[in-house]
Amino acid sequence: MLSLPDSQQKRIIAALDTPDAGRAASWAAALASHVGLVKIGLELFVASGPGVVASVAAAGAPIFLDLKLHDIPNTVAGATRAAASLGVAMLTIHAAGGPAMVAAAREAAEGAGGRRPMILAVTVLTSLGAADLAATGVAGGPAQQVLRLARLAVDSGADGLVCSAHEVAQLRAGLGPGVPLIVPGIRPAGADAGDQKRVMTPSQAVLAGADWLVIGRPITGAADPAEAARAIAASLG
Repeated sequence: MLSLPDSQQKRIIAALDTPDAGRAASWAAALASHVGLVKIGLELFVASGPGVVASVAAAGAPIFLDLKLHDIPNTVAGATRAAASLGVAMLTIHAAGGPAMVAAAREAAEGAGGRRPMILAVTVLTSLGAADLAATGVAGGPAQQVLRLARLAVDSGADGLVCSAHEVAQLRAGLGPGVPLIVPGIRPAGADAGDQKRVMTPSQAVLAGADWLVIGRPITGAADPAEAARAIAASLG
């Protein structure tokens, strides 16, 4: 299983958010030596199929496969085995799938053999605010729901958590230092927040206790993605 990052550069997960497999492979080639991992998300995976994992991995960076699996336990277990066979380093599931689903994913990953992927449980999407959660029947706001789902996921076997930077300090206090935290919704100072509602700068997120930072458009939308990644790593101190 992947170790915690040992340098600021390796904290960065570059999100290859595009449906174009060729563009994703090109970004990966440019970024492989400047980031810790590259992320293949749902759009790219659905548009290009599982083969895109091999084409992106050829650049040399480990793969964060961000599919946010959420289904009955047996189906998620099967999907986890299939993802593990692709050689990915990280795989996301939804903590809201419940204890049995999280446990099934962990068991499937461990049974896959070889260097298994980290099973990362998504708590509350960074695009959701208090009003959005209330509309789905969840009272108490993001912070309360994140902690509830985080405890459920860790107790059920998740290796780490995906959360907003705004909940990192709370999770560190509630769960201790041993749970890896992967944080999307990261925007360098002055960058457009886009469709994210709970964002933070890279240095703020690391100071709060984040282990890995998922960063997409500020890197891949730059004229020189590699230089953008280097600048972000340098800003972390």
